[in-house]
Amino acid sequence: MTRFQILVGDITQSDAEAIVNAADTALLGGGGVDGAIHRAAGPELLAACRELHGCETGQAKLTAGYRLKARYVIHTAGPVWQGGGHGEAALLASCYRTCLALARAHGIRTVDVPSISTGTFGYPLAQAATVALRAIMEYLAENDLPERVRMICHTEAAAAVYRQTFNLWFAEDKQSRM
Repeated sequence: MTRFQILVGDITQSDAEAIVNAADTALLGGGGVDGAIHRAAGPELLAACRELHGCETGQAKLTAGYRLKARYVIHTAGPVWQGGGHGEAALLASCYRTCLALARAHGIRTVDVPSISTGTFGYPLAQAATVALRAIMEYLAENDLPERVRMICHTEAAAAVYRQTFNLWFAEDKQSRM
């Protein structure tokens, strides 16, 4: 089985055991991926998120998936882009690492992740792809779980950036990591 893939699709239709929700610190739904996941999961997700009392930027929390195909939703609060000099890269990398660590802690074998912070939070896509892929690939190299992670991009253009970045940074050793 390939441990990492980049796909184009709708994360709310994912058949992974868990999907990652790119949220704000309140975790109460909003626009983009967050709003789509909340709409697809139903009102039970909002009720569960209220019980979590928010999430710090770079951290992650887990709920059930409710009406989603995915059994779980891992919510993470991504950083808002402020020009790159305010620790955004470290916080973004932490989002991916903490999501994967939470999945591992709960025995979750398959996780689908979106491009965190690249929508309304304004993180430049090419820079976000580098941070995301490095964090994901390093985590997979050091851990057996999750067994599979897929980057689910909303558009082919975004997927192309992720594929190009992956090929640039991981082409020479991608076979040993997959």
